[in-house]
Amino acid sequence: MKLLSQLRTSSFQLALLYMVVFATSVFLLLAFIYWRTAGFMTAQTDETIEAEIAGLAEQYRGRGVNGLITIIRERVARDPNAKTIYLLTTEDFLKLAGNLETWPEGSRSESGWINFTLSPAVGWSGPERLARARIFEVQGGLRLLVGRDVDELTNLKRVIETAINWGMGITLALALLGGFLMSRSTTRRIEIINNTSRRIMNGHLSLRIPTRGTEDDFDQLAENLNQMLDRIVYLMEGIRHVSDSIAHDLRTPLTRLRNQLENTLMSVDNDEAREQASRAVAEADQLLATFNALLRIARLETKGNSADMRKVALDELVSDACELYEALSEDKEQTFEQSLEPGVIIEGDRDLLFQMISNLIDNAIKYTPEHGTIGVVVRREGEEAIFEVRDSGIGIPDDEKDQVFQRFYRVGKSRSLPGNGLGLSLVSAVAEIHQGRIVLSDTYPDEAPPGLTVSVRMPAFIRSRKRIKVTQAEQMVDSADGGGAHASAGTGRA
Repeated sequence: MKLLSQLRTSSFQLALLYMVVFATSVFLLLAFIYWRTAGFMTAQTDETIEAEIAGLAEQYRGRGVNGLITIIRERVARDPNAKTIYLLTTEDFLKLAGNLETWPEGSRSESGWINFTLSPAVGWSGPERLARARIFEVQGGLRLLVGRDVDELTNLKRVIETAINWGMGITLALALLGGFLMSRSTTRRIEIINNTSRRIMNGHLSLRIPTRGTEDDFDQLAENLNQMLDRIVYLMEGIRHVSDSIAHDLRTPLTRLRNQLENTLMSVDNDEAREQASRAVAEADQLLATFNALLRIARLETKGNSADMRKVALDELVSDACELYEALSEDKEQTFEQSLEPGVIIEGDRDLLFQMISNLIDNAIKYTPEHGTIGVVVRREGEEAIFEVRDSGIGIPDDEKDQVFQRFYRVGKSRSLPGNGLGLSLVSAVAEIHQGRIVLSDTYPDEAPPGLTVSVRMPAFIRSRKRIKVTQAEQMVDSADGGGAHASAGTGRA
């Protein structure tokens, strides 16, 4: 599986492309060398035959047919290995001289060249060999064939062809091996960047991509990414510090203002003045709730995994929250259903988990109309503990489900309802501390309104799990099952 993933990498594909280009270049070079070498050897053979023909022609001109026959017989006698092939026949192919008995058959070119096999069919007594010859007619209707044994030349060509084939095979193998090694080295460095990036996305903002000190392209890329991360963290901390400072600095004067308004409300007798003071107190309470929520989210994000992690029975905790909110649901005549699987244990901070559960149930009641339905579910799937809240409320459009966990973000159709857009931001922060991921879906996809189902999936407690204390920049890891999954989910309507 790892090898397959290695073969799919762009670095290996790039190396493969280079291998194809390199192999093609080598093939063309070897083909050119073979063409020139084989052509040169063939040309040499043809020149030797032409020289033999020129000598015989000179003898024929000086001594006639009898002299030609005599010189052919002498040359055959001097060449027991029959490297040179001769055959002189009459017009009716009757042999006059030579070391062949009959006229050979083979492919003949327009210029008179013929390639054939020396075999018993032509009166050859030795092992079969390849030959090349030229045929032409002599005055008086005689036919003359002069050729050479080219078996050694053919074998040499085969040796060269075999060497070229092996050379190409070795070249391809070495190129493939080199491409694999090059892509493996490149992939290893890219994977380091990917792993570090994934951990940073999962909340380890203090991590940075390591460099080798070679000042190569990867080091420059890592340094640029690290500088970008430093800048992002600086800006995030600046924004967070501003919002936290505003919330902290304004909470005290708002509290004093709220108390003064309440004292005024108790001291005035005019009904209109009392109503205005009451509305001012309510507005002040809303502002205080907003600032308190901001500060709680800031504390959670700063607190990280230094939260008090203990074994918590999720079903019991949810049951307590349902008991608290069931009366509120009854006031709106809503159907409140519970399905709590017993014995679902997680490791977490009980107070933070209760706050997360309460926020989700409160949201479901708030955004579900009267006579609607709310369902609360606790179950375990494999190594995950699942807390789920379903409602038949207004739901969230698909294109906004990735944004509703942002601070102060509110779905357009819920802006007329009370809220400050911070409740689900707090839920997201608590889920992240507990290595949870949040999944949003429609309760009734084919109906209007579709409702909303919010599922919080957290790692279930396993007895063999070994819990490790870590710093704020690290997360709890599970030595038995690899730990829980992180996901930054866009959720909520708060």
